[in-house]
Amino acid sequence: MNPSRLIKISRYLSKHLRHQPERLGLTLAAGGWVEVDKLLAACNENQFPLTRAELEEVVAKNDKQRFSFDETKTLIRANQGHSVEVDLQLKAQIPPDILYHGTPKQTVPLIFESGLKKMARHHVHLSSDIATAIKVGARRGYPVVFAIDAATMQKEGFIFYCSDNGVWLVDSVPTQYLKPIPF
Repeated sequence: MNPSRLIKISRYLSKHLRHQPERLGLTLAAGGWVEVDKLLAACNENQFPLTRAELEEVVAKNDKQRFSFDETKTLIRANQGHSVEVDLQLKAQIPPDILYHGTPKQTVPLIFESGLKKMARHHVHLSSDIATAIKVGARRGYPVVFAIDAATMQKEGFIFYCSDNGVWLVDSVPTQYLKPIPF
């Protein structure tokens, strides 16, 4: 599959598995799962033809590993980033001591004022490495990376989750746990 088709499918799936499943007539089950056959049928009915082979390639090759199949490959879900109500059934985990958050430079004053908030999503997204944080922050401008004192946050009662694709999730990050870092 050519790269532009891969990106187009990934964006389409993100929109409908994370934000607007109802537009395809889909309902997210517990864990955010959707039957693969129902998803493929809905895509085709909505003038977005998609084959199982293409779907499998997108799940395997998506640079951020946004999607995953269950062990039977009969169900698919977005791993995180939902704006619709869904219980991803993630278990609380102890995070690495330091996590990172990349953001565009223009958001830094607001972050210093109120910390990191989940906004329209279910969680704040954090990465375990600086390179990923830079990449995330650069999507909408010049990136700034914050180091997050996850060890202290966890000791003070914050609950962390890790999605199937390695993105760390938390409800919020107050300013006292944030430190901008040079890179």
